[in-house]
Amino acid sequence: MTGDVVHDVLDPDSERGRIYRCLVGRPQARAAELAAGVGLGEGAVLAVLRELADEGVVVACNGEGPRDDGRRDDGHRGDRHRDDRHRDRAWEALPPGRVVEAVLQSDAVRQAAARRAGAELERLYRFARRDAGTYGALEVVEDAAQVLAASRRLQLAARHQVRVIDVPPYSGSSTYYLDQEVLQRQRMAAGVVYRSIYHGCAFDDPVAGPNMARMVEAGEQARTLDEPPLKLALGDDDLAIVTLAADGRPGVVSLLIRPSGLLRALAAVFETLWRLAVPASVSAVDLQIGERDRRILTLMASGATDDAIARRLGLGRRTVVRRVSALLAQLGATTRFQAGVQAARRGWL
Repeated sequence: MTGDVVHDVLDPDSERGRIYRCLVGRPQARAAELAAGVGLGEGAVLAVLRELADEGVVVACNGEGPRDDGRRDDGHRGDRHRDDRHRDRAWEALPPGRVVEAVLQSDAVRQAAARRAGAELERLYRFARRDAGTYGALEVVEDAAQVLAASRRLQLAARHQVRVIDVPPYSGSSTYYLDQEVLQRQRMAAGVVYRSIYHGCAFDDPVAGPNMARMVEAGEQARTLDEPPLKLALGDDDLAIVTLAADGRPGVVSLLIRPSGLLRALAAVFETLWRLAVPASVSAVDLQIGERDRRILTLMASGATDDAIARRLGLGRRTVVRRVSALLAQLGATTRFQAGVQAARRGWL
């Protein structure tokens, strides 16, 4: 069956659909009866019936094929002879279930063909741009609305986690941040983990600061870093968006990066910065430490073990273990090296 014809048969507004529907409700009807039922001329109905018979949607009840295979003196005489024979025939519709199945099969074939064509065009697209000196995994987007739409798609497509590095300028309106909050809460409720690294000045921004506080309260894992090197969003390992200041003009340019060596490198950059960043809930408080803890931190940063620290400072080992654990928690650090880096950034060493 031909896809276009079969689709028309299921469309009640098309001539094919009206005739087939009428025939479904009138078993073994003749062309004249169908013509009266659908409001078309008998000749037009016969032409559609022959077409539908060719497609295997209807059959003549006498079992003969819808075509006239006899000898004809000329084309006009043959057409008249064929119409006369068809007018006397009764017609029967094939079961609608078979027609629907044919439509579904036709759609499946078309979709498969479209995917194959799309894949081939994608390969050609990337090949052509590679030869032209461009990078196939990279797309440059300069329109602000398109950037926001890409960010939304990134979050909606993420199944496991969204990783963000957010740096000034914070140009988004309060409406933008509220919309982002709604989307992020929905995705976190669906099980997607959000990890964000904020610039240290984010607390002072009148819009970004309160937004960050609300998201941390809602379950976002947030850390701060004095000078993050770039503005970045990562959706799983499927898509990255890097936003940069436009060269030589106002505004920004965003780079959409799909699975590639570049995307893996950006993910590694995020994880490195995440280990160096300070938990947001800690960085917002001006914590102070005593001289003993400062000396413990200094020795930790130098690589000294708990036993070595205890001997150097004349403390019990259990006391040192307890203070090291407390300092790691206070700094939001997972390793001694990380604790030393964060303590140095705070001016504690």
